[in-house]
Amino acid sequence: MTGQDRHNPTATATVTATATVNAAATVAGPGLVEPRGELSRAVTRALRSGTAPDFRPGAVLRADPWGEDLQLALYLLYELHYAGFDGVDDEREWDPDLLRLRQAMEARFLHALRTDLADGPRSVEDAFAPLLVEPVDLSDSLSHHLETDGELWQLREYAALRSLYHLKEADPHAWVIPRLTGRAKAAMVAIEYDEFGAGRADRIHAGLFAALMADLGLDPGYGRYLDLAPAPLLATVNLMSVFGLHRALRGALVGHFACVEVTSSPGSRRLARAMRRCGAGQAAERFYTEHVEADAVHEQVVRHEVIGGLLASEPDLEADVAFGCAATVLLEDRLATHIRRAWTRGDSALRGPLPVP
Repeated sequence: MTGQDRHNPTATATVTATATVNAAATVAGPGLVEPRGELSRAVTRALRSGTAPDFRPGAVLRADPWGEDLQLALYLLYELHYAGFDGVDDEREWDPDLLRLRQAMEARFLHALRTDLADGPRSVEDAFAPLLVEPVDLSDSLSHHLETDGELWQLREYAALRSLYHLKEADPHAWVIPRLTGRAKAAMVAIEYDEFGAGRADRIHAGLFAALMADLGLDPGYGRYLDLAPAPLLATVNLMSVFGLHRALRGALVGHFACVEVTSSPGSRRLARAMRRCGAGQAAERFYTEHVEADAVHEQVVRHEVIGGLLASEPDLEADVAFGCAATVLLEDRLATHIRRAWTRGDSALRGPLPVP
């Protein structure tokens, strides 16, 4: 079965940005999803029953750190610090048994990252220099593919995948603010102010992405596509959460944030063109055009003021900043490879088909 057979939207939803923001901003969290192995089963059962997670000794050490089971289990536990889950007591956020399991899985995840990046950059210059130059060969670029050859069903899949981050856009980075001082804190708050709409609810970036989803005939509900998201996508979101929730990893979170801002503008320009070419709708195009100019400015601020200010006060964090950047590139490359391989085969990059709008 080809992608065209499976994904053939017949109409594009027309919803105002304000209405979409309201639809996405539900009071209750999303529902729990089906587990994908022993660890995610232990977490979902614990959250549903209010009991401690039950799993075999050594299950975490046996788990694939990049696999569906561990990445989903981590995502579920991290989500307790965001919107939570419908029917799950908010008190479980700080449940000591769940935190012990999370700590063990985090250690497995971070060890895998550090092992893969054992020969990675140790300085900010080495980490960011390759990102500041547009590659001559864009054949491996996912945004370039979508700009030039992407089909509407692929844009829909891409948006469904990215919704797990963009509907909480800037939230995990906000955790670093109380851990910064002086120039770094002032600059970080200035960028986050833009990300959260500069005081206007209808311009919050998460809301703009919800409007993009509506234009593509997708459900803009928070966490709606978690069940369809594969491990390579979950890992990219889990990376922000593990960095954000640990003060000891504040340098890595700054490196991650800077990497996102540095690479955002060129990719957003290509994705805006892709949305326009495929007739995705004004709201779909607007989300990316909004990021082209804003993130070009943010790039300068985050490199010179956030990173510069942080390292002026804590120079020993430079290797952590470089690690955060390199880890981001690693996981984004893994995700892009997963998506491109699936699309090259004519398959979905999701774990199941998207509902037809």
